[in-house]
Amino acid sequence: MSDNKGAAAGGGAIYGLGVLGAWVYFWIQADTLWGHIFAVVQGLLWPAWMVYDIFVALNRSTAVVTLLVPHLPR
Repeated sequence: MSDNKGAAAGGGAIYGLGVLGAWVYFWIQADTLWGHIFAVVQGLLWPAWMVYDIFVALNRSTAVVTLLVPHLPR
């Protein structure tokens, strides 16, 4: 049987590049020691914040559509 473990590594590499890029971005934005410490945390957790912001935006857009077109079934 074929063992396809190579395909799963691509997602980890992309996530790793995202974390590295986030660290660089947040590190440059930080001015204080605590800002740099928080930059490391933000670099690791940025996908969670991004998904949360997407859900908030989707919720707002759904509310706007509901207000604009109230006759559509929910």
